Amino acid sequence: MKEDAEISKKSFAFQRNVAIIGVLLFFGKLLAWLLTNSDAIFSDAMESIVNIIAAFMGLYSLYLASKPRDEDHPYGHGKVEFITSGVEGALVIFAGLMIIGQAVVSLFKGNILDKIDYGIYIVALTAIVNYFLGYLSFKKGKAQNSIVLQSSGKHLMADTFTTLGVIISLVIVYFTKIYWIDSVVALLFGIYIIFVGYKIVRKSLGGIMDEADPKMLRKLSSLLNHNRRPAWIDLHNTKIQQYGSRLHVDAHLTLPWYYELRDAHNEMEEVVKLIAKNSDRKIEFNIHMDDCKEFSCEICQVENCPVRLHAFKKKIIWDEKNISQVQKHSIKN
Repeated sequence: MKEDAEISKKSFAFQRNVAIIGVLLFFGKLLAWLLTNSDAIFSDAMESIVNIIAAFMGLYSLYLASKPRDEDHPYGHGKVEFITSGVEGALVIFAGLMIIGQAVVSLFKGNILDKIDYGIYIVALTAIVNYFLGYLSFKKGKAQNSIVLQSSGKHLMADTFTTLGVIISLVIVYFTKIYWIDSVVALLFGIYIIFVGYKIVRKSLGGIMDEADPKMLRKLSSLLNHNRRPAWIDLHNTKIQQYGSRLHVDAHLTLPWYYELRDAHNEMEEVVKLIAKNSDRKIEFNIHMDDCKEFSCEICQVENCPVRLHAFKKKIIWDEKNISQVQKHSIKN
């Protein structure tokens, strides 16, 4: 728990710096917009507002996620990261709609730009800082399994690519004096930003609703298959949930019915140690031990079983789908 608290403190400190730098970048883009009257720069500034709000929300969520478990939250407060990430995605979508609205109005009314060269210099500087900050945020988020830092990093890096498009459009307008290009670019980026926001919301909702992660289940089933012991007759009803930087694994392990409690517990402990040893994050386990049934004989690999009723017929290869099924495996299912 002390280790988790230390990680949370480091994440909080980094997110605080992201928030502060985000405010400075926003004022830089706002200055560029006031100088140029560019819709494309306006779109970039609107997304920066979202970055600022998201950064401060991320600070609050990391503060909550770092709090220890209590009676009201036996699994901790890590789920709050999914909620704040989802709100960030919603704000990104809202910013995209605002950008589209502004661009459409400018296309119909016409929009004359001024001091484009100053706008290019200022926006280019913010792009460099933004990308570097986003890269560090995403890297730290992966290392610490923080969805807040990962979402923030993705958003900042995506913002950098839209900023690059803004710079290119400003350069074209500067040399051609075709001002409607600026509004069209803003319109396209508004659509792109909405798509980015949708993906963030989609991932957040999946985490809140404990959506199954096929990639995690595939990795788990592969690990257990390669290290399988004969006594591990069957594995089913397996679920993986994420709580902040931690994982919670539920599973039903079928063992020979005649095992004494100590022997059964030892086999279960071997499963726990194997998974924990090969994971990059802390895991809590809730493994239920099932006794084998008569139909289990046909898939049981225990040699010289003293109570075998049927001959072994087939080994069930565990995968991300069949380890999730509720009922025990058999030849028929």
